[in-house]
Amino acid sequence: MNRRVGSAAGSSPRTGVIGGGAAGLATAILLAREGHSVDLFEKNPCLGGRIGVFEREGFRFDTGPSWYLMPEVFEHFFALVGTSADAELDLRTLDPGYTVFSPPGPADTSSGAPGHTRALTIPHGRSRVLETFENVERGTRDALDDYLDSAEHTKELALAHFLYNPFTSPRSLLHRDILGALPKLVRQLGTSLTDFAEASFHDPVLRQILQYPAIFLGTDPRRAPAIYHLMSTLDLDQGVSYPMGGFHTIIDALIRLAERSGVRLHTGADVTRIDTEAAPGRGRTGRRVTGLRWTDEAGRAHRHSADVVVSAADLHHTETQLLDPVDQSFPERSWTSVTSGPGAVLVFLGIEGELEALPHHSLFFTEDWEANFDAIFGSTQKIPSPASVYACRPSATDPTVAPPGHENLFLLIPVPADAGLGAGGDDGGGDPRIEAAADRAIDQIARWADIPDLRRRIRVRRTQGPTDFAEGFNSWLGGMLGPAHTLRQSAMFRWQNASKTVDGLFYAGATTTPGVGVPMCLISAELVLKRLRGDSSPGPLPT
Repeated sequence: MNRRVGSAAGSSPRTGVIGGGAAGLATAILLAREGHSVDLFEKNPCLGGRIGVFEREGFRFDTGPSWYLMPEVFEHFFALVGTSADAELDLRTLDPGYTVFSPPGPADTSSGAPGHTRALTIPHGRSRVLETFENVERGTRDALDDYLDSAEHTKELALAHFLYNPFTSPRSLLHRDILGALPKLVRQLGTSLTDFAEASFHDPVLRQILQYPAIFLGTDPRRAPAIYHLMSTLDLDQGVSYPMGGFHTIIDALIRLAERSGVRLHTGADVTRIDTEAAPGRGRTGRRVTGLRWTDEAGRAHRHSADVVVSAADLHHTETQLLDPVDQSFPERSWTSVTSGPGAVLVFLGIEGELEALPHHSLFFTEDWEANFDAIFGSTQKIPSPASVYACRPSATDPTVAPPGHENLFLLIPVPADAGLGAGGDDGGGDPRIEAAADRAIDQIARWADIPDLRRRIRVRRTQGPTDFAEGFNSWLGGMLGPAHTLRQSAMFRWQNASKTVDGLFYAGATTTPGVGVPMCLISAELVLKRLRGDSSPGPLPT
């Protein structure tokens, strides 16, 4: 049954959206097109949330996501609002997709030559990826072909029946495709991604390539269910793209669509409270949302009346800081059993001269893989040293992100989600632990990729740490992504998109269903729309 929400019969529902990242903007667009009168409130001066951008001395740095994966999700969202990815973005396919660097071997002490660095490049195109694996480990061509077939099938099953599913009707899970795949799904849910990948592949680097996507999910591959091997079809089969101009062009597109749809966008607007009232006999909860309170950049207080509130802010912050205890579905005590995804140290470097040794995307994996994850997720957490590091050189593809003759280099070092680790700063001015982690990563890349003068060529440097995530995005524990995708924090077991306590209060974004990543944030907006419509269908809405 469709649920109509409005202040009076036939009037447009008044809707307030908290948070101006991808999820908040996408939700605002969909609800405005549904006929809602929508105001969006973003506490920071600029829209985009974690998909940030800053410019300095001719360099333009993306400060968040940098892998454009699951293009069908972007295309579906754009089609849903009457446009297309081609019309809104200038996408380029990366070839190679990325290179994996392993630690150098022992140095030749007699000649003084550095140790040999193993670099394995992953090309674009499935047939070439199969050949690459076969060249590393004989007999893996067929094994990888089967692995990717399974990954593709699982991904299609997820898109059709799980990711877009609001889980409001048990019948949505009784489709014959799910029932037919049930024995396979049960095995995958009961097996870790690590065990699943290592069953058919023995070379340590190939195993790492099949396991590293767990970081995209905010989790340890030893704890991620094997169903998430579906991630391997994204980079090894579909390939990796890049939006020219940087990832913030995705936000620019969403802002254009929001303005075109009539959404009123408020920046520097810090929401401090969600207002509710008792509503006996109304809805399923006996309480309903009535609006929100916010302060502007001058500190002036405002109230926005609303029939619907959608929080695309961090779920922990929403529940524990914006709601009174009587309205909380997930109070503070419930978070003690939640597994957080990792935190991050981000390093933004403007480099003089070229960095031809690095492609657009590079992964620097330590040999002691398990120790790395133990440091991040284990009982005794610390910044890993050495760490596995991700490096992005967008200037390899996009000349607009750096001045001529210079390179733009972004480093991501996964660390524990601990806001006490410190904040970053400009030119080495961040907290000591953050700057020390950045220094180690810079030196590691210089040594492993044989760029001995890398440090001397740095002209711009900025770092960001877990404290920055906590302060800038109200991120629980200072995490980079949100709660990890362990088995009990995935799909129908993850926090859903509607409050269990307050009628008219909904959630979107990485900390709710379906999960972390820009594609998931777009899907979460569609799940909010489905709940408002009373739509229990499991797949994408018709465009």
